[in-house]
Amino acid sequence: MYDIFSLKDFTFPAGFAWGSSTAGHQIEGDNIHSNNWQIEQNKRKNDPKAEVSGKACNSYNMVEEDIKLLKSLGHKMYRMSVEWSRIQPEEGVFDKDATEHYVKQLALLKENNIKTCVTLVHFVVPQWFAQKDGFTKLDNYAYFETYLQYIVPKIAPYVDIWNIFNEFNGGVDDLARNVKFNHVIYHARAYRLIKKYSSAPISSAHAFVQFYAKRQHDTFDRRLQEWYDMLHNEFWFHAIRTGELVVPGKDGIYEKDIKDTCDYWAVNLYVRQMLDARKADPYTEAYPFTRMQMIGKKFYWEEFHPETMYTCLTRLTDKPIYVTENGISCNNDDFRIVQIAEYLAAMHAAIKDGADVRGYLHWSLMDNYEWDSYLPRFGLCDVDFNGDYHRTPKPSALFYKDIIDNNGFTQEILRKYLHEMPRL
Repeated sequence: MYDIFSLKDFTFPAGFAWGSSTAGHQIEGDNIHSNNWQIEQNKRKNDPKAEVSGKACNSYNMVEEDIKLLKSLGHKMYRMSVEWSRIQPEEGVFDKDATEHYVKQLALLKENNIKTCVTLVHFVVPQWFAQKDGFTKLDNYAYFETYLQYIVPKIAPYVDIWNIFNEFNGGVDDLARNVKFNHVIYHARAYRLIKKYSSAPISSAHAFVQFYAKRQHDTFDRRLQEWYDMLHNEFWFHAIRTGELVVPGKDGIYEKDIKDTCDYWAVNLYVRQMLDARKADPYTEAYPFTRMQMIGKKFYWEEFHPETMYTCLTRLTDKPIYVTENGISCNNDDFRIVQIAEYLAAMHAAIKDGADVRGYLHWSLMDNYEWDSYLPRFGLCDVDFNGDYHRTPKPSALFYKDIIDNNGFTQEILRKYLHEMPRL
C-alpha cells in the first residue's frame, strides 16, 4: 500500500499535451448505421433489459457545449473519432451533412486552441462493411481506402495527430489472429495514403496489457505470460520496427512498407492481466489481496498497478509516445484522484528513464456507454442520462485541471481535493 500523501512533487516537460479521450459510438448517440447499433438491437430482442447505446451522451448534438467544457477544464488536446458509419451509411453513399459536422467540430476545437487526436476507426464500422466480413478479409481494404480517400483530405487541415485504428491487437483465437494480421496491413496502407494529405504524426492506438504470471517462479505460468505478450504486444512492435509480420497460426510475411508506419507509439494502458496455466481459460482474477470492487458489477479495471505504466512505457524508448487512454471505473471519485496521481507519477518516472512521452489523454472526458452498459463510470464529468444530458465536472476533473495548469503534480494540489485515502 502506498501513502498518496507522501508522493513527491513532479513536473512534466515543457509543451506536454494534456487532455482526454472519447469514442464516437460511446458518446454521440443514434449511430444507427453502425454494426454495433445492429448488435445492440439484436441483444435487446433476446433480452429486453439489455442496455443499448441509444442517445449515449447526446454528444452529436452538443458539440459546442463539449468544447466549452474541454476549454473550461484546461484540456490542451482532445481525442475523438469520426464515425465511418455516419460518413458512409451505405456502400457508395457519402453523407455530406455528417462530413460537414465533423469538419466543423474539428475546426471549432482548433479555434479554441485544443489540439486534435483523430481516430478513424474506434471499433465501430458501417453495418454494410460488417456484412462483407469487415477486416477479416484483406480484399476488403478497397472499401476502407474509399472511405479514407474521401474523409482524410477534408479533415487533414485540422488533425494534429492521427490514430488509424483503436485496439485491434487483442485476442488469441484463430479469428482474432487473422483480424490483427490484416489490421497491420490495413494500417500500413492507410499510413501511406494519409501521408499524401497530412504531415501530422500517425499511429494506431495499442491496447498495451502487461501480462503477469500468477506464479512468477513457475515455468508454465511464465511461458504463458510470454506467449500472450507476444500475441498481444510484441507482434505489433516487431512489425512496425522491422517490417516482419509474425502472428502464429498465420504464415509470416515481410513487407518493407509496414516498417516505420508509426511516427509515435499510441498507448491505451489500464491493467495488468494475470494468467494461470492451470486453467482452461488462463485469464484469471487478480490476487484477492489486491482486488477492489469499485462499482456494483464485476469489471475489468479493479486494481491499482501504476508500475504497469512504468513497465510498459520504458519498453518503448525508440519513438515518441502519447498515452491515448488511461483511466479507472469507480463510483467513488476519490479513487480517480488517487489513480491519476499514482499513474502520472509512474509516467513521470518512465520519462526520467528514457520514455519520450509527449502527451496524456485521460479516459474519459465524461461517463459514457461502455459497449454494453452505462454502469461503468470512467468520466471526469457526470452526465445526466435521465434528463438533458448536462455535464457536471467531478472533483477529479478539477484536480486534473490544476495538474494541467501546473504542468505537474504537487501535494498542495492533491490536498485541495483529497483529505484521506478513500475506502470501498
